Amino acid sequence: MNKVNWKVLFAFSLISAVFSCQMEEKKSPIKKKNSDQYEPKFTKEGELRLLDGENGDTLASLEIEMAMTDEEKEYGMMFRKSVPENTGMLFIMESERIQSFWMRNTYVALDIIYINKNKEIVSIQANATPLSERSLPSEGPAYYVLEVAGNFCAERGIEKGDQIQFESERILQ
Repeated sequence: MNKVNWKVLFAFSLISAVFSCQMEEKKSPIKKKNSDQYEPKFTKEGELRLLDGENGDTLASLEIEMAMTDEEKEYGMMFRKSVPENTGMLFIMESERIQSFWMRNTYVALDIIYINKNKEIVSIQANATPLSERSLPSEGPAYYVLEVAGNFCAERGIEKGDQIQFESERILQ
């Protein structure tokens, strides 16, 4: 290869590498989400009701965000410094099995509610400690996981055996 072609090839490679890094930086949510200034805002994507497992009475109504993609599930409520009243995030998992969440990069206490495919609560991890990397598993197979503000369940009498109903334009139930 002659000197001119080598220099052109090198310059082109260098420019491509710089451009590629700049594009990756713009689209990468990880860099953005690790910033101290970044806090995701609640986006209503549906409504959910928690029902008494014995008589079907409504115990609470929530506006919910949905976590359906791998990225949405990975980040969940991370980097939030508050949870608006009567809101939550509903995760729809790929299969019904024992699920386990943690509180990495989550600055607020949460109740983590595990729910089976029949939309019945199988267990609750109440008032999970912010920023903890301790595993918080379900007590039985779960297909849905609902995260709400810490103490939400205790304040409203929500317990194992209660049920959920929800509506969202993002999914067909």
